[in-house]
This record gives sequence, C-alpha cells and structure tokens, in this order.
Amino acid sequence: MVQVEPGRILLITFLSTLLITSSIAHKEEEEEVDPNSPESTTPKEVTYDSRSLLVNGKRMLFFSGSIHYPRSPPDAWPGLLRKAKIGGLNMVETYVFWNVHEPVQGKYNFEGQYDLVKFIQLIQQHKMFAMLRVGPFIQGEWNHGGLPYWLREVPNIIFRCDNEPFKMHMKKFVTVVIEKMKQAKLFAPQGGPIIVSQIENEYNTIQLAFRERGNSYVQWAAKMALSLDTKVPWIMCKQKDAPDPIINTCNGRHCGDTFTGPNGPNKPFLWTENWTAQFRVFGDPPSQRSAEDLAFSIIRFCSKNGTLVNYYMYHGGTNFGRTSSSFTTTRYYDEAPLDEFGLIRQPKWGHLKDAHRAVNLCKRALFSGSPFVQRLGPDQEARVWEQPGTSLCSAFLTNNDTKKPQALRFRGQDYQLPPRSISILPDCKTEVFNSQMITTHHNSRNFVRSVAANKNFNWVMYREVVPDDPGNKLNEPRELYQLTKDASDYAWYITKLDLGRRDLPMKHEILPVLRVASLGHGLHCYVNGKYIGSAHGSKVEKSFVFQKPVEFQAGSNQIALLGFLVGLPDSGAYMEKRYAGPRSITILGLNTGTLDITLNTWSHQVGLDGENNQIYTQNGFPKVQWVKGGPSEGVTWYKGYFDAPEGDKPVAIKMTGMGKGMIYINGRNIGRYWMSYLSPLKRPTQSEYHIPRSYLQPTKNLIVIVEDEKGDPKDIEIVLVDRDTICGFITENHLPSVRLFEGKGGKLVALEKDLKPRVELTCPSQKQIVAVEFASFGDPFGACGHYVEGNCTTPVAKQVVEKFCLGKPSCNIPLDTPDLHNKNEACPEMKKTLAIQAKCAFKA
Repeated sequence: MVQVEPGRILLITFLSTLLITSSIAHKEEEEEVDPNSPESTTPKEVTYDSRSLLVNGKRMLFFSGSIHYPRSPPDAWPGLLRKAKIGGLNMVETYVFWNVHEPVQGKYNFEGQYDLVKFIQLIQQHKMFAMLRVGPFIQGEWNHGGLPYWLREVPNIIFRCDNEPFKMHMKKFVTVVIEKMKQAKLFAPQGGPIIVSQIENEYNTIQLAFRERGNSYVQWAAKMALSLDTKVPWIMCKQKDAPDPIINTCNGRHCGDTFTGPNGPNKPFLWTENWTAQFRVFGDPPSQRSAEDLAFSIIRFCSKNGTLVNYYMYHGGTNFGRTSSSFTTTRYYDEAPLDEFGLIRQPKWGHLKDAHRAVNLCKRALFSGSPFVQRLGPDQEARVWEQPGTSLCSAFLTNNDTKKPQALRFRGQDYQLPPRSISILPDCKTEVFNSQMITTHHNSRNFVRSVAANKNFNWVMYREVVPDDPGNKLNEPRELYQLTKDASDYAWYITKLDLGRRDLPMKHEILPVLRVASLGHGLHCYVNGKYIGSAHGSKVEKSFVFQKPVEFQAGSNQIALLGFLVGLPDSGAYMEKRYAGPRSITILGLNTGTLDITLNTWSHQVGLDGENNQIYTQNGFPKVQWVKGGPSEGVTWYKGYFDAPEGDKPVAIKMTGMGKGMIYINGRNIGRYWMSYLSPLKRPTQSEYHIPRSYLQPTKNLIVIVEDEKGDPKDIEIVLVDRDTICGFITENHLPSVRLFEGKGGKLVALEKDLKPRVELTCPSQKQIVAVEFASFGDPFGACGHYVEGNCTTPVAKQVVEKFCLGKPSCNIPLDTPDLHNKNEACPEMKKTLAIQAKCAFKA
C-alpha cells in the first residue's frame, strides 16, 4: 500500500476541483447565448431609424419567410422551421387568423393547430425572430379574409372603416391576441422573438372607397395598436399614409424598383411580401416564379437600402376543410421554397439560401459604408457601398438588359453578366454570386402509388336524398351567405309547381328550359328527384346563368336547387355586403309563355343530410344505408378504408375519376377537391390532395368523400410524395458557389483553392444515388425531370457521372474532369453545359 502525505492529498483535491470548475466555466462560456440573438430570453430593445431595425442598437439584415400555423399540422411545425433556418432565414412571419380563434363570438380557441403561442415559441427555439401580422383582416386567400362570419351580423356594421361596431370588435380581438403574447412573454422586450407587428393589411387598396371614414380609420387603427404598448415597432403594409411612428412597408414582386419608399425620413425600407409564386384558384393553369427572378429582386432591394425581406410564402401549406377563400385551391403556394408537403423545392430553396449568404457577406459595407451609383452602360450600373479611406467596399453590378448578356468593366476588371441579372462583389473585386447562375442542385417531385394503402378500399356509397319539404319557407330564395352562415358550403332551395297538360309543349322534341340567374358560386339542379345538371361561376366572375331543358310532368313538380359556395370573399371594400345564390328563376318554353317562379315560395335547408348527421365519422356513418359503390350522378357519399402507407414520406390522395366535393379522413376534412373544373390546358388545377400523416392510424383509416357532381372512385389512389429525383445544370461560364467563400476579419476568404465550376448533387434524408438517369455534357436543355440532349454531347458523360456519384449521398463533378473533355470530339469551341438527373433512394 502506497502512503500519500495529507498535504499532497489536499493539493490533488484542490487541483482536481480547480480543473473541474474551469471545465464547467469554459463549457458555460461556450454555451452562452448572444443576448442580441433570437433564441436569447434576455429582454431586447427594438428600435429603428432610416437605415434599419435595430436590436439592442445592433443593425441587422432580416430574411424572413411566411409560414402560417393553421395551414400545417403542429407536428410539422418544427421541421418547417428547421428547414427555414437552414435556408438562411432569421425571421418567420405569420398572420393571426381571427375566424379560427373566435369562430363563435366571445368563445376563443388557441389550441392544437391554432396554438399561436406554441408556434411563436417554436420560432424562437429555432433561433429566429418573429413578425406577427395581427390584422385582424388578413386577406391571405383565407376564408372571409380572416374575419369571423358572425361579424357580418352585428347590427349597423361596416367592415374596415371608421365604424363603431367594427372598431369595437376589432380592438377587442387585437387586445386578446396582444395580451396572450404578453402573458407568454413573446415580445422581444420581454425576452421573446417578436420584434415587429402589423396592424391592418393593404388598406390603401380600398381606402378611397370609404372617403373620410377611411382616412380616420387609418389614424384610429394606428393609435389603437400603439396603445397596446408592445414596445416593438408596428407596421402597415402598402399604406402610404401610415401615421407616425407606424412604418409603411411594400408588398409585391419587385419592391426594389416599385416601392416609393417610407413616408417619413426616419423609417427603414421593409418588404413584407415578396411573392414566391402566385396563389391558384380552381380553373387556373400552373403559376411559377423562377428562383432567378426571386434572387434578383431581393438583391436589388438590399442594394437600394432595403434591410428586411419577407417571402410570401416560404411554405404555403394546405387550406384544410373549408378555410380557403372564394375559388382558392386547397393547395396553397405550392411553388414556395418549401412545397405543400414541406419538402424542399430546388433550386428555389438553395438559390435563395445562396443569395442570403452573398448579401450577408456585404453586411458590414451596407451598414458602415455610403452608397453611390455608377453607370456602366445604357442598362447597366454598379451600386456601391463604400467607406471612404478604408478597404470596406461592396458592389452590386446590374445588367437590366432583359435579352442580352453584357460585359461590364468595373474598377479595372471585366465581368460577364447574363441578361437581367445582378452580381455581388462583397469586396468590390470578387464576384461570388450572380442571380441568374444557379449553383445549387435541382429536384423534381414524384407521386408514387402506395403498396400498403391501395389494397382494397371496398367502396360503398349513399345517395343523398333531395329533401321533400324542409320548411324554413320564404316568398323568394334567401341570399346564400346569410343562409349558410358559413356553417356549410351547401343549401337547398325547394319549390313545387303545378303544371297542366296544356301548359307543356305538345311536340316531344320541344322541352321547357329552366333558367337560373345566380350571383354565385354554383348550383346543382334536380327536378322531381332527377339530377338535371350544374353550373358555376369563377374567381373572376362569380355570377353565372344555369339553363337546361327539363321534362316536366303534368301535375305537381318539385324543383330543387342545391346552391354551393367555394369559400367566402377575402378582399375588397364592403365585404359585408357581398351576396351569392339564385336571384332570378324562370321557365322558358311553356305554352303559356315564360313563367317567373322567383317568388313562388321556397323552402330552405342548410347543409346536406350527410353533413348534418356527420356520416363522415365512425359514429355517424351507421345512420344511413350504404350500398356497393359505383358511378354516381348528383350528391353521393362514398365510404372506404385503407391502411397507412408504408414508410414516412408525405401522403396524398389522387382524385382521378371524381368531379367536385370534399374529402374526410378519420372524420377530419382535408379540403375541397374540384377535378371537373379544368384549366385552359384542359387539366384540373389540382389533382393530389395532402393527407397529413398525423391524421392517420396504422390500419383501417376511414375515408369518406362527398361527391356533388359526377364521379366514380374506382381510380382513386393513395400516393407517396418525394423529391428523390435530383439534377444539376452547370455551364463552363458559371461562377463558383458562394458557399466556397466566407468573411473573416473584414476580409473575403476563399475556403478552397479550386474555384472552377462543378455540379454538386445531394440526396435528401441521407439517401444514396442509386441511378444516373440522364447525363449530357454539351448543349442539353430542359428542366429537371425533362432534360433533352442537344446537338452536341460527350458520349461517355453518363459513365463519368456514375463514377463520381453512384452509391454516394452526395457528389461533386468538376466540369474540367479530363474524361469529359478527352472523349469529346464534337463542338470543341463551344462553352459546354453539364446536365445530370439522378435517382435517390435508401440502400437496399
């Protein structure tokens, strides 16, 4: 046994304690959160001046994205926010949706999918700031612009003007929201992430309709917001006369060129909606906005004093149930950087991430330098931010020629810019990014039939019976909004008409015609229980005329009209005075002449029997008699079962063979479908409908469909959604990726020596490249999923790419790879492009 002196033991104990204490202190120092950062719960002062918002006196560039909590299930929120953060965002914006929070006057719901507090807390946990657009009118292609239906029935109310009833209810709800945020300590001065809030929404577009009551309403709304004492700046978007200290902001596609600027000398340039695409309505063709155009727009704005850009939308999500506004599709802003299913859409997501990185490399010059503009040609310019007497300098070179590339000479160097593009030079020398040159990979979305979910739906159906006499009688048809009160899309109008034999045409080939002039949105017609047909309006023109020949019988005839809505309006002045439903009903071609039956006494019923009995639920479906499923005409309910699809990919249902209606999964309405309303391209605007996995159970999921036109469910299928097709498209003229540069000590540093062009491919979710489906080095063209070889291509391109990529989760293919050039005998003088399409999958 070794003897140790007591003094030595004391010394060892002291040194050990000192080492442990030092280690803990060092770890705490490493984990210390910057008090200015979003995740810090330290109170933060938020102010602004003419240059930017300031957090604790620190200037920041904000790249923000709109993600609306009701348009995705709560279990999806963390993944969406994580992808937003990785995509280079430091802020997330959301509206507040009054009609989901107060569907019944005085009864509030902030739970589950409507848990606003949880959503804002998650934003902070993901190290981002928050922009809270309270509204409470939001438009947003949301039902009734976010206003609850009951507000229409408040006596003497006029929406969104200097009207006491509206102001009273608006202030009450806004106060509820702000107090809830304060209680959860979510404003920045309380340690939360909210650094800016919005009152009202694009009011300038309707302000003139209210004359003086519009002007005074703007003043009142500003004062009301300020009185709530959030201690963060308030904004009004598209509001040129925003009262001080409210900041007026821009919405649009190109605010760098269209925004006339703040309406006060001490307000910053903020952009609250940079539209990443265009929302769609049923009947629309696809809408797109390129990643290149988006990148151009944000760089242009930042080069001209802009310091906050919010993408509307960054993730559009799904208008579940009946939440979309008039004619708006269930899928919302699917062309955003994160698509409807939360999958990363490339190259939009990656190109914008690169743009954020490039602009941030200029941040010191943007905030410490002075700007000036140098003309470089008739449509070319340099916007320079420079601190005189120092090396601090950043430049934004712009070619505004929309057709031709241009060579720009700037400070002794030549730069080649593609048509309508901006190049970023963080040090006024090195070109690290061009808005038109995409260096990130591309991808394409696939809908793949599920094996497990499509075994056998065992469809059964129930035909909705036309009500005989539901009561609720009036001399004329009631207005449809007021009749349904937003409780259902549907309402029956029923009348009876006695006709003598002499009233009817004598010739068999001549039939009377039933004509219905309607204010919208659509209707189905039944005569004596037989389905006659339907008609509908559109987003542009909601009114329409239905007319069909009808076989009336001598004696009593029942005429039943099923009026339907496709969401309430979401914009414009005097929304409370919008109307829908039949306004004139006549019968033409009777022997006695045209008969107007508008005032014939009509019975009314709100909703379908299937809705009122909730036959889309496990408890409700036994209330009716189901028979074997098949083709239908008129309102028909279909019921079936399916097992949850294999794996963990997002899930959708493809509604092939159906007409129009709604889909319920385990009792939850996933939204309206409308397959029969074709776009000018002769295709449905939307064919696949999102089923959140959180709505599913492992087996025997109940699916109920209400089809109100014509349909046959035999071709319906459950599909899995992925973006496992990845692509690259790089030219020999491409710049190196901005990801190869960083700022260190005020200097721009290249992270690698080799900055030559290369294709970079990365599979999602740690999958591997299992196949190279296309490769061409020459002059290929097309888009990811649809590449085509041009007139010149290297014969060994596919083998070369396979050598670099097969079996790997990611790969880089330099365009100067010898094998690509040594075996290429065609077009030796041409600057070439390498296009690749590959398939990703988990290794078997």
